[in-house]
Amino acid sequence: MHLCGQAGPVNNAMRHFKAELFKALAHPTRIHILELLRTGEKTVTEIQLSLGIESSSVSQQLAILRAKQIVDGRKVGTSVFYRVADPQVFTLLDVARQIFGTRLTDLQSMLSDEDDAGTSDNPMAAQP
Repeated sequence: MHLCGQAGPVNNAMRHFKAELFKALAHPTRIHILELLRTGEKTVTEIQLSLGIESSSVSQQLAILRAKQIVDGRKVGTSVFYRVADPQVFTLLDVARQIFGTRLTDLQSMLSDEDDAGTSDNPMAAQP
């Protein structure tokens, strides 16, 4: 039997893992790096050029993603190629995009409702 409120070492470890994963994803530059890696491996230089930021900043963000095993690097000569370690991270990013889209639609609907209410409640709004 599975209880949602279950406590215990396994569930605590899972919550800790999830929290650490979300912390690693909690930076716009790291999200952007992952989006760039969606199409395949990239070098630090390629990532840096796409982001338009200093290579030291790219390296710092990649180090965080590497430490949480979200990306892997492989060295070829003097270049390091990075890729996403588990493609399921893209599913997570896609779900976040869907949530954003839903929130945006809800906000647009609320604004539209306010605009409609404002024009019907305000007799001066209909006059030029």
